[in-house]
Amino acid sequence: MSMDRFETMRLFVRIVERGNFASAARDLRLPRATVTRTIQQLETHLGTRLLERTTRAVRPTDDGNVYYGRCVQLLADLDEVESGFRASEPKGPLCIDMQGTLARFFVLPALPDFIRQHPAIELRLSETDRMVDLVEEGVDCVLRAGVLPDSSLVGRKVAESKQLTLASPGYLERFGVPLSLDDLTGHRMVAYAASTTGQPYALDFDVEGVVREVLLPFDVAVRGAEIYTAAGAAGLGLIQVPHYRVQHQIDSGELVPVLRDNPPPRMPISVLHPGHRNLSPRTRVFTDWLAALFEGLQTEGRL
Repeated sequence: MSMDRFETMRLFVRIVERGNFASAARDLRLPRATVTRTIQQLETHLGTRLLERTTRAVRPTDDGNVYYGRCVQLLADLDEVESGFRASEPKGPLCIDMQGTLARFFVLPALPDFIRQHPAIELRLSETDRMVDLVEEGVDCVLRAGVLPDSSLVGRKVAESKQLTLASPGYLERFGVPLSLDDLTGHRMVAYAASTTGQPYALDFDVEGVVREVLLPFDVAVRGAEIYTAAGAAGLGLIQVPHYRVQHQIDSGELVPVLRDNPPPRMPISVLHPGHRNLSPRTRVFTDWLAALFEGLQTEGRL
């Protein structure tokens, strides 16, 4: 295949990210015919179809998704190698997946500062609660709250957040206000279902330095931070969430903290990246910026 391999990879990545040939051609200042011919040559060389073409959009096939992830990784490695031989600012696309409330409350308001510091980095943000396959999905790093599962990812804890146990006034009027863990008999919880197993997480309480798990009956199980909090506010059961997420609802009286003498353990907040390779320069500066941001938030007592 007589073509520049790395430039072909950059072209393929841009087509996947833009969703069509025409936009990728404009971005890279290439003739549309050259783009089409290059992808055809690439698919012939690899012996598989990488892209599904429709009248409206271009989408990667299963093989295309795998190839996309590998291309993103190889191009990041190439940028890292080249940056070691020249004094230049990190540049290029940086894909970050974040837990939604962390992004909304803390990262997005501070993001203009990062952009001013590193204008050559192109940020591409997504929001999920699940653990993503960074290589397969072309993600450079993720920001998560909660205990990290065993995986091939490297985690860097950047902060811990205080959590509260809460319920709506209507729920407490119906079931009573629990003053101790013994009072939880007869109470209900909103179940937060694990994304991998579907099993509900127990409520956790600190009892003289030891975590005690309590699994209560429930009428509804949810996945997702926003719907979990909303279910608690709707009176469907006890919930446990970071205080920053619900402070405005506490102030308005929509949610009421209970069992303050036995709080849930503090929730770790971590940045994760693939453990099998070195960080690209742009990933490194972003993770360092995140660590400094959350260290400041921790110091200010906002977590």
